[in-house]
Amino acid sequence: MEIERVQEIASLSNLKGTIPSEFIRLENEQPVTTTIHGVVLEVPVIDVSNSDHQSLVASISEASKSWGIFQVVNHGIPNELISKLQKVGKEFFELPQEEKEVIAKPIGYEGVEGYGTKLQKEVGGKKGWVDHLFHRVWPPSAINYQFWPNNPPSYRETNEQYVQSLIPVADKLLGLLSQGLGLEDGEVKQGLGGEDLIYMLKINYYPPCPCPDLALGVVPHTDMSSITILVPNEVQGLQVFKDDHWYDVAYIPNALIVHIGDQIEILSNGKYKSVYHRTTVNKEKTRMSWPMFLEPPPEFEVGPIPKLITQDNPAKFKTKKFKDYVYCKLNKLPQ
Repeated sequence: MEIERVQEIASLSNLKGTIPSEFIRLENEQPVTTTIHGVVLEVPVIDVSNSDHQSLVASISEASKSWGIFQVVNHGIPNELISKLQKVGKEFFELPQEEKEVIAKPIGYEGVEGYGTKLQKEVGGKKGWVDHLFHRVWPPSAINYQFWPNNPPSYRETNEQYVQSLIPVADKLLGLLSQGLGLEDGEVKQGLGGEDLIYMLKINYYPPCPCPDLALGVVPHTDMSSITILVPNEVQGLQVFKDDHWYDVAYIPNALIVHIGDQIEILSNGKYKSVYHRTTVNKEKTRMSWPMFLEPPPEFEVGPIPKLITQDNPAKFKTKKFKDYVYCKLNKLPQ
């Protein structure tokens, strides 16, 4: 049987000191030739406990227009809860392989939830050095527990606690983004589905790679979500494309990394920019990350907010159902 899980391939590759050819990127994509070395990108760091509201709106709006990414500190989620989230995720990926396969994506399954490796159409047959687990964590009506690990036993409770702590942070961020466009506090959230907004957790597991200069964890992309709120572990890996170059993003313990995704770029009619990013891998250490994608419901139509459309600023994007947007993006079809 073909070994498809990167975690297993990594175990064999680290013994041999080489990686299979399908993981070796083309030269113009390889981290060794495309990264600006020795420079860590200081993306904007925003203290969301700042009592100067107008300053907070301005800083988030500016970061979203010129960067598409920022880090949030003093967000109110306890450090211990973030540590627990990381601990139970790591414990799942360290389970025996057959136990992880119990919640694998079923063959022929069209959704993204479950344990797996391949996510989208692979260009040129090239693969990313990563395994993942996807499952929805909010709202309750969207949850399918068949894709949640039973082990470790505290996995479910920890993830439920984390999402309850994250929701007020996400609501605050969406409100600030809305005000930064000159809109009322709740208008951006309403344009994404309001209280039906779906929280989709992904855990990325990037095992040690003997040839990290030649491989990528996740290929360059923008997120399909509205925003993505990400917890990384301490191993460097996130890179952002800025001024025609790839840069490492500085790691700040217990900060949340916020990506502007495609749906916010569409809603804002291009004022906010969805961030183009990728992930590198490490020779000695396992990198992990916990992105939470805030997604409109599948049938919900997203398009530029009408108040932002004028004769001088016509709509730059189509209005379409989120599920149709996802289908086109994953299958590399024009939107």
